[in-house]
Amino acid sequence: IFPFLLQFFLSFCIVGSGYSPVEDDEDVYARNRYKETPWCSPMKVKHGNAYCRTPQGEYYKNVLGTRCDIRCQKGYELNGPQQLICQSNKRWSGKVLCKQIRCPTLSMPTNGGFKCIDGAYFNSRCEYYCSPGYQLKGDRTVTCMDNKVWSGRPASCVVNSGEMRMSFSDGNSYIRLGNIFSSVHIILLCTNKISSEDIANVSQLLLLFLGISGVILKGPSPGSHFSEGDHKIQYTVYDRAENKGTCKFLVKVRVRRCGKLNAPENGYIKCSGDGDNYGATCEFSCIGGYELQGSPARVCQYNLGWSGTEPTCTPMNINVAVRTAAALLDQFYEKRRLLIISTPTAANFFYRLQLGMLQPEQCGLDLRHVTVIELVGVFPAQLGRIGVKMLPPALALQLRLLLRIPHYNFNVVVMDKHGMDKERYPFPATPAQLFALIDTFPLRKEEMKLQAETGQSCT
Repeated sequence: IFPFLLQFFLSFCIVGSGYSPVEDDEDVYARNRYKETPWCSPMKVKHGNAYCRTPQGEYYKNVLGTRCDIRCQKGYELNGPQQLICQSNKRWSGKVLCKQIRCPTLSMPTNGGFKCIDGAYFNSRCEYYCSPGYQLKGDRTVTCMDNKVWSGRPASCVVNSGEMRMSFSDGNSYIRLGNIFSSVHIILLCTNKISSEDIANVSQLLLLFLGISGVILKGPSPGSHFSEGDHKIQYTVYDRAENKGTCKFLVKVRVRRCGKLNAPENGYIKCSGDGDNYGATCEFSCIGGYELQGSPARVCQYNLGWSGTEPTCTPMNINVAVRTAAALLDQFYEKRRLLIISTPTAANFFYRLQLGMLQPEQCGLDLRHVTVIELVGVFPAQLGRIGVKMLPPALALQLRLLLRIPHYNFNVVVMDKHGMDKERYPFPATPAQLFALIDTFPLRKEEMKLQAETGQSCT
């Protein structure tokens, strides 16, 4: 009968934020003593502010019925409702996120380009330029505004009226052009030498390149787009007397590249374009438990150098000397998920069973950015632990009161990266149950995609 009861216990859980079906005396005592105890998780908006008002002016700004108006900092836009309400199920009425404003990617002008100080993010300034022989039409400088629109008019590069730039050496024509991502060289090698004085013959040669009838072409047709590399083009023309003339073009296309960037250790990289071509943007992020130091995004510039500084991912330093439980939880916001295991004694059977099941699954916990917090004992003989760091007894007590965790019963609480109470188990939860639950969280889907791309797994 014991295996049957154990299976029943392991499969039993309470959906969402709730209490153990068996309320203990300490829980009833706490409810009567702390009538203004916070009900929902602390409200914190990264890159924004929450202006909260409670029903009766309570001290805590997350009691039942609290209404919070959400405002984002300048340069960020709100994703989600403008107001959240602390509901009876101990959850806020929605989720919000302040995302950095980003303008549409600028189009590179033909025969020109642009340089930006911060990609396409808010307040970034981009300056257009044109290749030799072309002049700029439109605004030279544009700025990404808070309405996600670039200031000024789109720029273009037009040919200077009546101007043609060519150079000649050793009887060969040499034309140098530039486009948005490349430096292009066209070398004309003809059977008859072309002198610098014979402009008429040069003009005739250019007409042939534009596709005059009677020309036999080997290679891409006029107006074709050339890929990176070397391209050979040959024209053959006959006059009325059937005299034959041949002209060969060698087109060399060289893409301006800054060199490939690597993802920081314990982090990810996501690049646009080829990842190292001029104008490409690479964005960096860290796995859970690590913080990004350096530039979050770098742009390949015209001088073949990357903007910003090299990013690194440094281990998250948890400060257990904070004064409040809310300040402790704030350190994990958008960085780590929490698995809080609470037990009245260290000898509790469920507690020891739970730790035994989790110990061999540390890789799965790390892959899902989960930090385990243990709350052991009853105040004043109460201790808390995060890895090898011990929590002061008063802080461990505050954490139990803040999250309304019963003192005399075993309990497991699962919290997401936004501090939301997602699930509670009054009995030990198997790793398979926990992992299946966490893999349904919204942020987890993007994490799994990045981990699959970089080959991160526990197999």
